[in-house]
Amino acid sequence: MDKIRNFCIIAHIDHGKSTLADRLLEITGTVDKRNMKAQLLDKMDLEREKGITIKLAPVRMQYKDYQLNLIDTPGHVDFSYEVSRSLEACEGAILVVDASQGIQAQTLANVYLAIAADLTIIPVLNKIDLPAADVERVSAEVVSLLGCNKEDILHISAKTGMGVEKILEAVVDQIPSPKGSETAPTRALIFDSYYDDYRGVILYIRVMDGHIAKGAQIRMISAASNGIALEVGALRPDMKPNTDLKTGEIGYVVTNLKSTREARVGDTVTLSNNPSVEALAGYKVVKPFVYAGFFPDSNENYLALKEAIDKLSLSDSALQYEPENSPVLGFGVRIGFLGLLHMDIIKARLEREYNLDLVVTNPSTDYEVVMSNGEEIDIKSASSLPDQSKISSIREPWIKGEVVCPKDYVGAVIQLIISKRGIQKNLSFIDAKLALVTFEAPLANLLTDFYDQLKSITSGYGSFNYELDDYRTEDLVRLDFYVAGDRVDALSIMVHRSEANGLGRDIVKKLKDVIPRQNFQVALQAGVGGKFIAREDLSAFRKDVTTGLYGGDVSRKKKVLAKQKKGKERMKRFGKVDIPAEAFTVLLKRD
Repeated sequence: MDKIRNFCIIAHIDHGKSTLADRLLEITGTVDKRNMKAQLLDKMDLEREKGITIKLAPVRMQYKDYQLNLIDTPGHVDFSYEVSRSLEACEGAILVVDASQGIQAQTLANVYLAIAADLTIIPVLNKIDLPAADVERVSAEVVSLLGCNKEDILHISAKTGMGVEKILEAVVDQIPSPKGSETAPTRALIFDSYYDDYRGVILYIRVMDGHIAKGAQIRMISAASNGIALEVGALRPDMKPNTDLKTGEIGYVVTNLKSTREARVGDTVTLSNNPSVEALAGYKVVKPFVYAGFFPDSNENYLALKEAIDKLSLSDSALQYEPENSPVLGFGVRIGFLGLLHMDIIKARLEREYNLDLVVTNPSTDYEVVMSNGEEIDIKSASSLPDQSKISSIREPWIKGEVVCPKDYVGAVIQLIISKRGIQKNLSFIDAKLALVTFEAPLANLLTDFYDQLKSITSGYGSFNYELDDYRTEDLVRLDFYVAGDRVDALSIMVHRSEANGLGRDIVKKLKDVIPRQNFQVALQAGVGGKFIAREDLSAFRKDVTTGLYGGDVSRKKKVLAKQKKGKERMKRFGKVDIPAEAFTVLLKRD
């Protein structure tokens, strides 16, 4: 165990984690030069295209005579759950900071997570070869954040490989070896699991005590399920089987389980013949806070969509879903996500990997509704809100947010927060140029375009991190939309009463651009509790029915026009308006 080091790489999005992981794999000779490609640990096509890490990826390296177990983690706030899981399996973390951008919101959040997990942190300045790199300023930021000495900070360029060898030396020297008992009953933490179509459930584990051998009978303590370790080994980065996994090691176990629900992330693996009574601390259950309805383009694809989401949820523990039915869109599912990027990724994966055409409704959050009789219900979409007369109050989720931006933009950031019904709580300065604004705000108001607006008012320098705080009672109403007199439930949203009028007018205008014109006039209306607050009319296509008339009395013309008018009236009563898919994501449509 003295020769084992377990560590992960943490950073803000795009500060060079995956590139550094590539260099470490190259220097330690884990991957041959000919097999090397950029972002080697990012297995998904989406990760490569977007240049972001979505799933954590463990890999084992040999350096001198040390076994180094590295976990590459995502940087985006939506995937911070993946980061917190990897930290539990490690003793140390490499904190990567971009020398041209400095400390950003997710850097702070990840550092707090690492400190809470009591890890040894090795600070690293990356991209020092860029012309825009400001090593002095960023070093000062890191010193004030971690309280370390300036000499402790390693300067590297992950792209060229300059200084990367020093990181391996620092990992060996500074990060403690794992603690654990080799003789105690086996306990291993599952920090990730996924379902392989050919091999069944594969667990990524960190062995805390004892060992797990190939062919051993294993038991998950929390799920109370039993299985067999068909194969054990390490990832280098492909699977390399071994006879067993010893105390302190990180590796994989191929099981005979059929569903990841039997081996949840955070569960403890022990041996059936010598079980441990005490489970490891594990993780708190992750709660999604963005919900959206996913509907197939035609109802016959509903089962295919349900199966696809079933399979995705096996490898993504944060995904929760339930069936939903809409009079306009038919059968679908309502899925919970950790954020909008998480939603985009799942949508892209469903469309690519399972060839589905999807209609996605406006994302919303969940609300706690207290009924007049004292009963409490949790609703995930505005259309399931009970009758207003039976409701005593509605509570909505609020978040605690942090924005890191250059101090010149602080005024604009605070104005943006206030415009979203937010409350600024604190303003502190990380150094002479960087400010940290902490605030509280209703989650629903930040869902659609808060991040984009933040980026535009701070010229791209602002960064944002948040966590769920609590539910607060507010004056909330359901804003409904009517097309040709029919209420379209899939478009309904929950809003604060003070914002209902403005939002109703905006959305009705956007719907006017999206819904095609018909042969009869169509009224688009917004209403709260049956009272209309906004209206736009789609004018009808008008055929020139008088074209064949020439000469004669004007009454002939009037007669034909009157007949057309009558026909239009009839059409208006019986005509159906086909609503295109874009109408359901009209809230996401930028002005």
